[in-house]
Formats: sequence, C-alpha cells, structure tokens
Amino acid sequence: MIDGTYIRAHRHAAGALSGQQNEGLGRSCGGFSSKLHVKVDANGRPLCAIVTAGNCSDISQADELVRNGICKSLLADRGYDSDAFRHGLSEQGILPIIPGRKNRLKPIIYDIELYKKRNAVERFFGRLKEFRRIATRYDKTVVMFRGMLTMAFILIWLKV
Repeated sequence: MIDGTYIRAHRHAAGALSGQQNEGLGRSCGGFSSKLHVKVDANGRPLCAIVTAGNCSDISQADELVRNGICKSLLADRGYDSDAFRHGLSEQGILPIIPGRKNRLKPIIYDIELYKKRNAVERFFGRLKEFRRIATRYDKTVVMFRGMLTMAFILIWLKV
C-alpha cells in the first residue's frame, strides 16, 4: 500500500542554510509543510519513505515507492490514478487496486473487497503522528527529520 500525508512544519523549521528546496519544505496557503510518501506492508509496517515539499503531488513519487518491491498487488487511493502508472505496474506483474477518479469517462474495475484493507496505511499514519516531533516538523534539515522518521519506524516495527 502506498499513500502520502502532509506534515505541518513549525515556523522555526524554515531557514536552513542549504535552501528550502533541498529540505523538503514547501509553501502553501497554510504555511510551510512537508509531505511524507510511504509504502507499507499488509500489516501497516513501513517499508519505504520519501520526504518532499508539501506542494508535491502523490503520483510524482509513486514510481520511486514501487521500485524494487516484490508484491502481487498494490493498493492506493485516487491520487495515484494514472494510465501510465497502471501500465508500469502491470509490466512489473503487479495488480493495481486503485479506484478511478470521478471525472474518468471509462470507469476502472478494481477489487473493492481488497481495497477495504487499505485502511492499514491510514492507521499507520495515525500511529506515526502520535510522535509529536513528526506530527509537527520542528527540524530544519531533512536529514534530522528522516532520522526521527527512522526511529519512529523502528518503534512501530517493534510494537507490531
């Protein structure tokens, strides 16, 4: 399963010397934010994570999340609905369980019962945001933020 979540950055997180583009911070109408793109297994344990600026779309990081992954099917929300992405998954032998966008002319057929298990990734984000330092990004540099993410991922793996 893959998905992304926004992480609101504290106002003190901005201003690192290397620049905001390199530090995974983006400006939006709500202020600075980062976006965490994650791949989890069927039990909701993290396998891969990418930190980008908050104004980055989900589909832009989808190929990187799926790369080098061995799975039979991939569950994702409508943000990952793309014919090119579906075709790439099919070439890898992965069954895409992704509902189509509402404005599609031709509806997408997918396994609705299997899609219901996608709540594992949402529960993972709930557990992850129990860590205050992640729920509100206080770190100026993306390296420090990734370090805290790694520690949180280890703790989540040990709990499950």
